[in-house]
Amino acid sequence: MSNDLKRPVRVLVAKVGLDGHDRGAKVVATSLRDAGMEVIYTGLRQTPEMVVNTALQEDVDAIGISILSGAHMTVFPKVLRLMKEKGLDDVLLTGGGIIPEEDMKALQETGVGKLFGPSSPSADLIAYIRDWVGNHRRGNG
Repeated sequence: MSNDLKRPVRVLVAKVGLDGHDRGAKVVATSLRDAGMEVIYTGLRQTPEMVVNTALQEDVDAIGISILSGAHMTVFPKVLRLMKEKGLDDVLLTGGGIIPEEDMKALQETGVGKLFGPSSPSADLIAYIRDWVGNHRRGNG
């Protein structure tokens, strides 16, 4: 299904909170862009509200949050709640960084998509986003 997309996949890559390390987020953004996706990078120190508002304005298919600060159990649920409030039910919330495996599982049980650790191959993230968008994009176009 994902090969039938009529427009490029649009992904918002975000750094939420006071986490000042964005090298990984920039590497991911470049990998997604090299794979043919349109990438919007928010830069550092975004609030969950800023991320969701940008996602809404930019009509993205996916939000990828890079988090190294340990605040993942707060940030992801808040972003997910705001997404639901704004009607972004057809947008994937994914991400990665330093997140313990048990926390990844707990977040996925709440509706967060698959999460990726620092050693995850970019190809896995790219394939996951393409497949998810191919199966969930409104109107599949």
